[in-house]
Amino acid sequence: MASVERVRLEIAFEGQQVLSVYLPSATADDLDRSLAGDGDRSFTFDAEDGRYTLSLPRIVYVKRFARESRVGFGTVS
Repeated sequence: MASVERVRLEIAFEGQQVLSVYLPSATADDLDRSLAGDGDRSFTFDAEDGRYTLSLPRIVYVKRFARESRVGFGTVS
C-alpha cells in the first residue's frame, strides 16, 4: 500500500482565525483551484483530525509549507 504525501496548510480567515491542517497534497491542490475559480462558495475535505467545510469567501490566505528535505541530525555547511 503506497503512502499518500501529506502537506501542512495554514488557512487564515477574516477575523484573524487560523486553521492548521495536514492533508493530502492532492486535496491542497483542489483547494487552490477552488479558491481561484468562480464556482462553489464552500470547500469540504477530510484531514487527519476530521472533516472540514470552509467558506471560501472568508479565506484571507493559505500558506502551504514546504516538505522538510533533511533527515537525521546533521549540520548545515
